[in-house]
Amino acid sequence: MQHKFIQMKKGKIRIIITVFIIVVVSVIIFYPKVKPLFSNELKGGAGGQMMGGGQPLFVSGFLIKPVQMNEMKNSSGTVLPDEEVDLSFETSGKIVGINFREGTRVKKGDLLAKINDKPLQAQYLKLQAQLKLAEEKEFRQRSLLEKDAISRESYDQIATELQSLEADILLIQARITETELRAPFDGIIGLRLLSEGSYASPATKIVRLVKTSPLKIEFSIPERYASEVKPGFPIEFRIDGDSQIYKASVYAVEPKIDINTRTIGVRALYPNSRDELKPGRFASISMRLSQIENTIAIPTEAVIPEMEGEKVYIYKAGKASAVQVTIGLRTESSIQIQDGLQFGDTLLTSGILQLREGLPVVLDTIVVN
Repeated sequence: MQHKFIQMKKGKIRIIITVFIIVVVSVIIFYPKVKPLFSNELKGGAGGQMMGGGQPLFVSGFLIKPVQMNEMKNSSGTVLPDEEVDLSFETSGKIVGINFREGTRVKKGDLLAKINDKPLQAQYLKLQAQLKLAEEKEFRQRSLLEKDAISRESYDQIATELQSLEADILLIQARITETELRAPFDGIIGLRLLSEGSYASPATKIVRLVKTSPLKIEFSIPERYASEVKPGFPIEFRIDGDSQIYKASVYAVEPKIDINTRTIGVRALYPNSRDELKPGRFASISMRLSQIENTIAIPTEAVIPEMEGEKVYIYKAGKASAVQVTIGLRTESSIQIQDGLQFGDTLLTSGILQLREGLPVVLDTIVVN
């Protein structure tokens, strides 16, 4: 019994020795592979460089020079015709003539349509005949008055009748003019809504006339820019689906700020000499405001926001140096630095999250603005 116990004890010892030998051999075999794995975790940045004071971090730099900076303000607006009117007659009657073709250009004063004016023309002819007789009678009476053959009262009565006839003729001429529909300005005629033979009244719309050259660009700006945007101020705008940039000039600004939106209405003129744009389209507008000369502007991504403010890293004697900055004007891609940086400093623009004070760095790229 004791012999069997000794044999079992020796067997356990052999197993323990075997397991120990396997562990030792495994460590010897796999240790060279495990060591690089852990050492790689200590590496970082471009090219797998050390971040911990051994090897430097490769970064990109931005050489700061004085630049001109403009604040870009974007807005949305609408393209409007220069003039637009729904045409109708000033009197009622049957349309006896339509003298325009839809969608064509017309000139100011062109006769577009006509209402029956035969009764008015007949009255006009009658008054013309009466006027001729009255003028002859007035001439005879004046001759007699000069010879004291008639009284002044008799002559005044004839002269008054003549003036009354002349006034009636002017009234008939005005009524005849009301039967004519003429273009009030140069433009493009739209689609007619009535046909010849239809009865029209002053409330009946006949056709629309639109002036498309120039075009008006209507938009709004925040009240803070009211003092900057004045007549003559240049703007740029785009039309949806068109990559071309169009240029226009402000010609009018609302004298009052909208108290509901705190914006002010603005209108600009675009020549549209080739009729390339149609009124009614949506416009995306860009304006350059607050132009600043000889200032420092850096890429937005280089600024690190913190509780105490904003900071950036600059290259100083082969190391990263943190600098607190005061920011100013912002654009889509740049930020103005009012304090903290100097012309000639080299700003670090890559590896921002890995940088820290005193970290050795190597500049592999320098961008000059």
